[in-house]
Amino acid sequence: MYHRAMPSKSSLTSFRGPALGLGYFLAWMALWPTVQPFWMLPYGLRFGALLLAPMRYWGWLLGAECVASAGIAMSQGAPVAWGGFIFNELPNMLVMAGGLWLARRFGRQITLDTPQQMARLLAIVVVLVGATTAADATALTALHRGGDQMLQVLGEQLLSHYLAILLVVPLMVMLVQDRLDRGALVSLLIDGVLVMLPSMAILLLLSRQVAPQPQFARVLSLAPVLYFAFRHGWRGASLAMLVTSLGITLAEQHLNYAPSTASAYLFLAVAGTGAMMLGSATDALRESSAYVAEQNAYLGAVNYHLDQLTGQLRNAARGNLRADENQRRHLAAELHDELGQNITAIQTHVKLAEARLQQAGLKDIGSSINTILAHMRRALHRLLDDLRPAVLDEFGLLRALDEGPIRDLLTTAGIAYHTDLYGDPRQLDEDIRTAIYRLAQESATNTVKHSGATEFRLRLRIGKRQGVALALLDLRDNGTGLPARPPRGGRGLQGMRDRVTSLGGDFRLHPQRPGVHLRVLLRNSNGGPDPSALA
Repeated sequence: MYHRAMPSKSSLTSFRGPALGLGYFLAWMALWPTVQPFWMLPYGLRFGALLLAPMRYWGWLLGAECVASAGIAMSQGAPVAWGGFIFNELPNMLVMAGGLWLARRFGRQITLDTPQQMARLLAIVVVLVGATTAADATALTALHRGGDQMLQVLGEQLLSHYLAILLVVPLMVMLVQDRLDRGALVSLLIDGVLVMLPSMAILLLLSRQVAPQPQFARVLSLAPVLYFAFRHGWRGASLAMLVTSLGITLAEQHLNYAPSTASAYLFLAVAGTGAMMLGSATDALRESSAYVAEQNAYLGAVNYHLDQLTGQLRNAARGNLRADENQRRHLAAELHDELGQNITAIQTHVKLAEARLQQAGLKDIGSSINTILAHMRRALHRLLDDLRPAVLDEFGLLRALDEGPIRDLLTTAGIAYHTDLYGDPRQLDEDIRTAIYRLAQESATNTVKHSGATEFRLRLRIGKRQGVALALLDLRDNGTGLPARPPRGGRGLQGMRDRVTSLGGDFRLHPQRPGVHLRVLLRNSNGGPDPSALA
């Protein structure tokens, strides 16, 4: 049984050069009949082929062009004049190939995705068109052709070559390097039917009229080019330019309408250049907007994930805070039940033994023991208040703030205590009520210990916003305030900040002269802080 050998990669590569040459030959022959004084599409085909094809295939392309030129001359009944070819065609080809070789050798890959890349390509086009025109001028001078006729020929070549590149090269780039996806192609075809066909009909209709209607028609025909540049970028602009120029050529060559002047084609070249730059800028802006939208979506997903992690951390911190409060409550109950009862029992036994101690002359010892026990009881009460303020459970939040140990602490220190309380604490959960009391307690303690203040103000507002219970706590004194550089991470302030953060609140400390101003916003666990309430 025999198996056919698969062609090797090297054989496929060796076949690609002749295939490119054959395709280039056929394309050149197909475009040659369209040549007119200001319209030389084969020149644009040569530029695009040398721009896009690997340089190892350039020999096949240029050889195919030579064969095509000879075939065209023979088909027109003219003998193949190698002298004219050497002086007229060959310098033009070599100058273009050399210029593109330098551009590709020392520059980046030529694309049309950004306005900078489009401007770079157009600059290369201008330089190479000028260089090839200068080569043609040198050849004409060598052939003793000068004067006004030479200048006219060079002007026609300069304009026709630039316009040919502008029309053909973007289309070749789009077909070879940067193809449209199906959705963009469908949209382009729909706009072509709805916009370009009516525009071409108007162009042909006005071109039949007497001057200056044909000139107006050519100007108006560029309106859809701008539309396509805005709508479809440089690809739409290039296709619209090609269709417009084909319509103008059709009107002139096949329908025998009034021919266009050099100024009309110059206007077409300038407007086409602007449309290509506009389309490239539109593409860059659209791509940038898509990238920004993609990044925003990514950042939104990241923020959502961070919000989830933040919620989990906040719930964990809130659970730790709740566990700490429960432990404090349990410890306070144990101390109250065990140590408090033992102190009471000792006081009872000492009181029963007072008579015998007095008879034994030890009355002073009984008094000392009672004094120590009273001190222990007061210390125990302070400890119990720190662990779990019984007044908060017995009196409720508002009464505990207004009449409880905080007022006793400040009054004993000679500090005037002013309260302004409003709202129903029952709208808040237990963790927030406890946090409010703890914050007021810690702030009052700091005022007594460090501020030297003469008054302390507490303002509490409880209400609802958008169905969520809010508590705004405002604490301030008129003391010395914080130092110029307050110690970072102090246990008192840092503990207050951590407590608020664990509840998802907002903690703001405003050092002022005189005094310290603290504002805290808390809300029930079904929502986050509302910074506008702290403004």
